[in-house]
Amino acid sequence: MTGDNRYSKLSDEELLHTFRKTGDNLWLGQLLQRYTTLLLGVAMKYLKDRDSAEDAVQQVFLKVLTHIPKEEINNFKGWLYILMRNHCLQLLRDKTYNTDTEVLNGIAAPVNEHEALKAHEYTLQQMEEGIELLHEEQRVTITLFYLHKKSYEQITAETGYSFMQVKSFIQNGKRNLKMILLKKLSESDHER
Repeated sequence: MTGDNRYSKLSDEELLHTFRKTGDNLWLGQLLQRYTTLLLGVAMKYLKDRDSAEDAVQQVFLKVLTHIPKEEINNFKGWLYILMRNHCLQLLRDKTYNTDTEVLNGIAAPVNEHEALKAHEYTLQQMEEGIELLHEEQRVTITLFYLHKKSYEQITAETGYSFMQVKSFIQNGKRNLKMILLKKLSESDHER
């Protein structure tokens, strides 16, 4: 049998088991190669750019090779799909966060440094006041996620909330914070 035929007849579970038994990355590499097209498709769906998608696939491959969990993976394909999706969402979140920061920096560009500092302090003050008005769970998760850059898993471990609770608190908190800030903005416009 030639190289690829030998591996193609083995199931995902057999390749993963052999990798765990021998510690030889060749087995895991064969398993990852099997799903390269799937991962590229997932990355393209989210990132909409082939170069970025190819980079993301490589980053996920590296993550799997260096940080594969010790516990048993019953559905490697599904696990890998979710890992790729979460990686892409993280990239998009980071990109959106940076874009939002750039947009905020460009709004009503102050004439001098003193005005810039005052505008920045005002924005931070409004954000802090808005966050304080959120329900406790939303306030805690929003703070950990956006200000402390913690992952859902880290927040789950730190707070004891379930993964789905963390996800829900962050989504609802973000929406509520936006409404609070828009309300504050419209109130300050009426006062002028």
